[in-house]
Amino acid sequence: MTHHHIRELLLPALLATALLPACSKQQPDEALAAADEQYAVSIMAFNVENLFDNVDDPGKDDKAYLPIEAKQSQAHIDACNEIEVDRWRSECLLLDWSEQAIAYKISVLADTIEQIDGGRGPDIIALQEVENIRILERLRAALPKSGYLPPVLIEGDDKRGIDVAFLTRLPLAEPARLREADFSDYPDRAGDTRAVLEATFELPDGSLLTGYSVHFPAPFHPTEMRIVAYEHLNTLRAELPAERYAFAAGDFNTTSTESEQNGMLERFVRPHWQVAHEYCADCVGTHYYARDDRWSFLDMVLFSPAANTDKPWAIKPGSAVVANRTEEQVTLSGTPKRFNWEELSGVSDHWPMLVTIER
Repeated sequence: MTHHHIRELLLPALLATALLPACSKQQPDEALAAADEQYAVSIMAFNVENLFDNVDDPGKDDKAYLPIEAKQSQAHIDACNEIEVDRWRSECLLLDWSEQAIAYKISVLADTIEQIDGGRGPDIIALQEVENIRILERLRAALPKSGYLPPVLIEGDDKRGIDVAFLTRLPLAEPARLREADFSDYPDRAGDTRAVLEATFELPDGSLLTGYSVHFPAPFHPTEMRIVAYEHLNTLRAELPAERYAFAAGDFNTTSTESEQNGMLERFVRPHWQVAHEYCADCVGTHYYARDDRWSFLDMVLFSPAANTDKPWAIKPGSAVVANRTEEQVTLSGTPKRFNWEELSGVSDHWPMLVTIER
């Protein structure tokens, strides 16, 4: 038997074994539970993988996420057949985004969120790949213990209509806004990008915390586009008052290979932010990037402390964890189990990253 064949046999078991320990040195149930301290706030980054309703939104390319009966016209079939990627073309033609599929999708997303804090979920969730406020309200309604306030989502210009958003128990201190990066050097690709959603929350002690929900350009776009996104995020942080706390959470789409080859975290992250998963000794990643045959932390939570304060908030030691404890989140080989509409199985091709900050 060749080394290659041995590796094929062992890889699923090795991946599964790597995920069995907690993604921090403390026990997984402890990391997912509520903090006992009075002043503690949990923050999650969660790419929910195509949370769409099944209504055609004018001006958005959401034709894959329609019920099958709405896909029978020749115009729809012709439009789908122009899609070059086989999987995307097949979804456009055959995916039955029925009410049953939507209901199941929302139920497993709710289960994933409810593994935190005894069913209440994190205090703040930065979400990616949400079509609109309507479908996000349905997810909020499926979380009766959460106490989440009305969702924070502003429609952006992504051509597919996927937006970034927040669910939170913390009140907004000022209106949220979208902050556009300048991708004008990439006119043919700019339509496949999302603006940063900026929202400022009031912490339990009255301090302010500005959060950025981000979804950077996908890995098949040039590295330079993600560099633009990182520089834009750092500019936004630099514009805040020095005494303001800040976090950025979401899908940074930076693979481990790209990070190593281009020094992405060393150049654009660590000088400005604390990286939650680096406080998590046993974390392997939030996404298994098959193209590189490697784990990556596409999903990150970054925290930036405030200056000149006598009541500092900081990352709670041992609180960083990959929240992947529900059965539907994990494949037999131990990787994230993407949602499958035909089988009504899986959740997302990303696992959520969770961390707690405390005073």
